[in-house]
Amino acid sequence: MERILYILLVILLFGVMIAIHEFGHFLTAKLLKVKVNEFAIGMGPVLWSRQRGETQYSLRAFPIGGFCAMEGEDEDTGDPRAFSQQAAWKRIIILCAGSFMNFLMGLVIVLLLYSGVSAVREPVITDFAPGFAVEGEDGLMAGDRIVSVDGHGIWVYNDVLTYLARNDGQGIDLVVERDGQRLVLEDLPMGRYEYEYEGQTNVGFGLIFGQVQELGVLGKLREGFLITVDFVRTVWISLGDLVTGRVGVDQLSGVIGIVDVVSEMGAQSASWVDGVLNVFYFMALIAVNLAVMNLLPIPALDGGRIFFILLNGLIYLVSRRRIPERYEGYVHGAAFVLLLVLMAAVAFHDVWKIFA
Repeated sequence: MERILYILLVILLFGVMIAIHEFGHFLTAKLLKVKVNEFAIGMGPVLWSRQRGETQYSLRAFPIGGFCAMEGEDEDTGDPRAFSQQAAWKRIIILCAGSFMNFLMGLVIVLLLYSGVSAVREPVITDFAPGFAVEGEDGLMAGDRIVSVDGHGIWVYNDVLTYLARNDGQGIDLVVERDGQRLVLEDLPMGRYEYEYEGQTNVGFGLIFGQVQELGVLGKLREGFLITVDFVRTVWISLGDLVTGRVGVDQLSGVIGIVDVVSEMGAQSASWVDGVLNVFYFMALIAVNLAVMNLLPIPALDGGRIFFILLNGLIYLVSRRRIPERYEGYVHGAAFVLLLVLMAAVAFHDVWKIFA
């Protein structure tokens, strides 16, 4: 029963996430005087609708998102207030607004979660585990603040653990701050090993981080913002891993897989409160993930439409011509079909993993 409640919570959050995305398009379209034919919360059959001015506002049966239907999104309808008739900068703002709202949603969730946090751990080494091999002036010393790991800047404490774990075992490059100066330490022979510290057996790199920083209001805002921006970097690195083959396509998860993983994480938490907080934290990451993915220059996504706007501008500067709208529509339509096929394949794989 508890697992079902978490599943319902995650599905609801997904719906809110997509609805907020569409609200970003709707709000900027209205502000920029673009005609909006319908703004809907939910998908499927209409449960309730009301016409106010030129826009129909609808509540639909399935709480899994929504849409903002603007006049002339994919073709020129002749209406001077149609989306296709607007200046490039207006269209780009409207297209970016959905992703901005998703990023804002992630930021707000993180800020709310950190509103009750009084202190955070800092990436400052306070001790070493027995057996740590590179302690000393030419290596690491207690009091060193880790600034970067293998070229990745350390914005929050968890970055240290993340980027140490990503090392391929060929030697770790660190930048540390020691006595007010930055030192570059290259090819440190650090790897995971088993050790005992304060009566507990651990597997790690042997670094002990015991220094904490008290957080005031500004500190909480700063920490929340850095964590949210760090989510963006995490998404980019994940995409890079997918392109380079470090992560296989079989490890992709869609909505079904995410719902399963997040609901299981919530159900395994120590308490109901911890479970809900963990779910919200993970959904903040998903919201930022959606913001980044939607701006990729892939046809049918907002980023693909922005790419065509910029490409059209470049072609017009060179040749005084534009790509015919019907051809751009064909590209977006074909890409949308391919995305649906990919989503179906990922959903099938998610179901297979759950039952397997």
